[in-house]
Amino acid sequence: MLRAARGGARFLRGPPAPGSAWLPPRRLLQQVPPPAAPPAVGRWLLACSGAVAGAVVLGGVTRLTESGLSMVDWHLVKEMKPPRTQQEWEAEFQKYQQFPEFKILNHDMTLGEFKFIWYMEYSHRMWGRVVGLAYILPAAYFWGKGWLSRPMKGCVLALCGLVCFQGLLGWYMVKSGLEEKPESHDIPRVSQYRLAAHLGSALILYSASLWTGLSLLLPRHQLPETHQLLRLRQFAHGTTALIFLTALSGAFVAGLDAGLVYNSFPKMGERWIPDDLLAFSPVLRNIFENPTTVQFDHRILGITSVTAVTMLYLFSRKIPLPRRTRIAVTSLLAVAYMQVGLGISTLLLYVPTPLAATHQSGSLALLSAALWLMSELRRVPK
Repeated sequence: MLRAARGGARFLRGPPAPGSAWLPPRRLLQQVPPPAAPPAVGRWLLACSGAVAGAVVLGGVTRLTESGLSMVDWHLVKEMKPPRTQQEWEAEFQKYQQFPEFKILNHDMTLGEFKFIWYMEYSHRMWGRVVGLAYILPAAYFWGKGWLSRPMKGCVLALCGLVCFQGLLGWYMVKSGLEEKPESHDIPRVSQYRLAAHLGSALILYSASLWTGLSLLLPRHQLPETHQLLRLRQFAHGTTALIFLTALSGAFVAGLDAGLVYNSFPKMGERWIPDDLLAFSPVLRNIFENPTTVQFDHRILGITSVTAVTMLYLFSRKIPLPRRTRIAVTSLLAVAYMQVGLGISTLLLYVPTPLAATHQSGSLALLSAALWLMSELRRVPK
């Protein structure tokens, strides 16, 4: 019996029969796919994307209420404690009075009015710190638990690095509005280039977090790889890129107060193409620095985006799609038309803060719907 058992053991360890598939144990282990991340990781990333969305919306309201330059210095920990006594508030107000925004725009501001704009900027900064902790602390926990695969570790590191970079970029943007510019007669404002960079990095962080979270939580559909599906997938990718670009162009509109130059639609004043469209020299400056051109470009991008979404919806009707994917397409169409309506209303009503903030939030909702559709149309790995 012992010999038979040993013989059987030798036979099991022996070479395979000719022609049979066999790999050495070490290579066989390498063929095993890594375990999927638990749903908690996906839910965490979705929660993080929601926190980033809140920061974007709060930042938009801070810009609309002209509160972003009220805090004239930046400290990671020290500024977390707001002024409490009358003396502390007066000292903070005196610091603000040394900078161009007070001297040129708010020279008759009272301490009570200063407290409002200060708390707006303070809320935005504190929310940014909450977002940073929401990424870094759970990431360390999941890493320690071994719940992250090697590719997921790289993704999480990139997201945590981007959220830290976003905070530094925010202060770099604010500094541009605190600088003395004797040659300029315009009201003090942050650089529209830095504002676009700040918003763009936030949108990238939001999109990456939402996409990764959806990829972990939503199972892929077993869709037949037909030519029509391939075209639909490419169309969805292109439309999402266009929506992202339109949202980014909104940063230049906000940075230059371009929503206040032509408050009519569909024409700009009495013309389809305004006379001052290319007023700056060289011509390329108009795209980023001329408020008329910036508003014109944002209109064109918005109209192009809603047209692309409509064509995408009509094309998708020709393809049999799962119910969840069909809901994503329909949601994208509905949000696109809602966003256009909000944009036109904001323009015609001279940019009221509540409506403008809703329009800015709508851009995130539209981008979210586009990313959801892209997630629904993912290929099943072979």
